[in-house]
Amino acid sequence: MANPRLIIVHRRTELQELLDRHATRGQAEFFLRTRGRNIQDVQERHDRLTAALVTIRAAVPAEWRHAEVERADLSRFLLTPEDIIAVVGQDGLVANVAKYLAGQPVIGVDPEPGANPGVLVRHSPDAAATLLQELAKAGTVERLRCQELATVTALLDYGQELSGLNEVFIGHASHQSARFHITTPDGQTERQSSSGLIVSTGTGATGWCASIALERGGRALPAPTDRRLAWFVREAWPSPITGTSLTEGVLEAGDSLRITVASDQLVVFGDGMEADRLTASWGQEITVQLGQRPLRLVG
Repeated sequence: MANPRLIIVHRRTELQELLDRHATRGQAEFFLRTRGRNIQDVQERHDRLTAALVTIRAAVPAEWRHAEVERADLSRFLLTPEDIIAVVGQDGLVANVAKYLAGQPVIGVDPEPGANPGVLVRHSPDAAATLLQELAKAGTVERLRCQELATVTALLDYGQELSGLNEVFIGHASHQSARFHITTPDGQTERQSSSGLIVSTGTGATGWCASIALERGGRALPAPTDRRLAWFVREAWPSPITGTSLTEGVLEAGDSLRITVASDQLVVFGDGMEADRLTASWGQEITVQLGQRPLRLVG
């Protein structure tokens, strides 16, 4: 087997984006000051991310290949089976990366010091560097202890699919009423008009899904490694032609939830990334189920 390739993934910092928008540091500083902020805080976060990237780059074993990619370019980046992914940033960046992976192990690196490490970015830069050096000495990536986190996948009937680590959302692009027919794994079906549907993994069960479950009496939600999903219809509206009896449930491995679009157009996106979405038109069917590619997160 070829030597691994380390892919370092990161986002542009807020400072870089401010300089892109305002051209000079002085203009960026003025913009922040008019909004009650200090550019020094932005500079310090930029410096911490930069230092973390320097630490990870320096730790890449000499015999390994490596590459870097920004989040915005990841959809155009060709990943290979022998890659190891080092995500340097916040938890949300790991979720954004997960949809592009096919079993590659992920090392989440938190560039921000503090007593509360991220849920998905579990390693400090120094700890991640030590891990890479240990892997090089061992001569095998099989030493990586990975936790497999469930994902959720939405498949359109014309072949496109989209996955999420936290959840997928199906609804109207402007969050107006979405009309569809819903069919549960046991064959029950209902025409509905609602604010949309979310299907969540255990990783996403502490976010959007948790707020909906709390409003409905606290349904038990899956854990991140559970091979099951929770689904909720948001604000289903009763009318002479739409019902509200099928608004929540659980999808076990092998189950699927089928949505037949009855609006002009619905969108499907994962993990809050509305810009990275699929579109389904009237009459098309969307199938949502447990993802076949769990995220292999290095513990």
